[in-house]
Amino acid sequence: MMAQLRKVLPKNGYHYSQITEHDSPTHPASARRGPGGLWSERRRRPVIVICTAILAILSLVLFFRGPSNGNGCEKQGACRKTSPKLWGQYSPFFSVPSDISPAVPSGCEITHVSLLARHGARYPTEHKSILYSDLIKRIQEDVSRYGAGLEFLQDYEYNLGADQLTFYGEQQLVNMGHDFYQRYQALSDKEDPFIRAAGSERVIASAEKFIEGLYKDTGRDEDAAREGILVVPEEDGYNNTLNHGNCPTFEDGPSSELSHEKQEVWKQIFVPPIRDRLNAKMPGANLSLDETIFMMDMCPFSTVADYHDEKSRFCWLFSEEEWRSYDYFETLDKWYGYGTGNPLGATQGVGYVNELIARLTGKSVDDETSTNSTLDGSAETFPLDRKLYADFSHDNTMSSIYATLGLYNDTGVMPVNHRLPPVETRGFSAAWTVPFAARMSVEKMRCDAAPDEEEELVWVLVNDRVVPLTHCAADKLGRCSLGDFVEGLSFARSGGQWDQCFRDT
Repeated sequence: MMAQLRKVLPKNGYHYSQITEHDSPTHPASARRGPGGLWSERRRRPVIVICTAILAILSLVLFFRGPSNGNGCEKQGACRKTSPKLWGQYSPFFSVPSDISPAVPSGCEITHVSLLARHGARYPTEHKSILYSDLIKRIQEDVSRYGAGLEFLQDYEYNLGADQLTFYGEQQLVNMGHDFYQRYQALSDKEDPFIRAAGSERVIASAEKFIEGLYKDTGRDEDAAREGILVVPEEDGYNNTLNHGNCPTFEDGPSSELSHEKQEVWKQIFVPPIRDRLNAKMPGANLSLDETIFMMDMCPFSTVADYHDEKSRFCWLFSEEEWRSYDYFETLDKWYGYGTGNPLGATQGVGYVNELIARLTGKSVDDETSTNSTLDGSAETFPLDRKLYADFSHDNTMSSIYATLGLYNDTGVMPVNHRLPPVETRGFSAAWTVPFAARMSVEKMRCDAAPDEEEELVWVLVNDRVVPLTHCAADKLGRCSLGDFVEGLSFARSGGQWDQCFRDT
């Protein structure tokens, strides 16, 4: 796969480091000892000389190369091995660590799956792409001396597009379709999934690429499947459960600025040292705090745009700790902007969750929020007899749906004056929940124990991590019975405070 990517994607003169996780440490081989356990003095001398020479050579190499990922690598712009799993919502998809095995439990079979997925890796939004381009241009106009690690900026050409999927993003969705088939082959061989997509081009393209990956394995007609995608428009005034926008108070009311207020506090803590370092190495740049964040943004965007299994030189400029702070910065946006931390965050996902309940139970949608009654009232545009469903959406809307489902109710308060790792937030972070090509799978299963008497079970996986359900009586595998799962979604079933969307702002 990567060999094919290298053939298709152009390489420029800039240096990249591999995007893989930290290399396994190497250890020197243990010295062999003589019969008495010690080498003779005569044997030790040449070895000592050789070892001393090797150490001297290594010291020179490290001196000129600079630190690779340890303390101070950011001073040399040489942080080659930082993790791409710390890029917030701009991280490429990865399987998140799970305390519970995501494998289908022994003795159980999947009887239904509702997949909700984010589009694949994209170029920056048009607004951000203009800001990034202007920043690079200004730096090149105002800076004449570039410090260690920043020399590449002198002749860097900004050529990122805007809004649409990158080639790598397309491949992510092809892979997702393949993975979907592998996990649900028993169902996929019998029927096609019903597929919907929010109306953005990148979301529609993601659904199409998903079909490509899925249908390569089934051998069925891809063209017919693409034509069957139900596209739900994103225009103002059009009800759409796959894209927020129908709640005026949420969009324009007091809580609409909450995430920015929370982020601002954390930004004032973690960004100034980075800004000062970059400005000292680029006299005349005079980067602001926001522009410093833009420099960090350039790492994931330039990596997924010119992807050949390596990271952009922008990524080298920042340490692992700085990336952890960046990920937390983006996490605050998802939590307080669209998730549980926003008073109306969970309200934005009510329509989708009520559609999910309808699919799981085979009953008509009961909702008066963001659902489209025309579409949901038709068996053609909202069938209830399928076993496979796949919906394609955006990171912000997915964050709201997670909140409606109560997936991270145990996270607690997200502090703004220090960061918490995902293991201390019950698995919530931007990178762990909504990376590029994120996916949530709601699976219904039947197990061997009295299959005709016991109710089917439901569990939820977010990026291959089993998220133990807390709104119902979950077993040790984080599953609830179908009835208990639905009963516990009382917030959505009762309307989710949708009336608050139309109060005076």
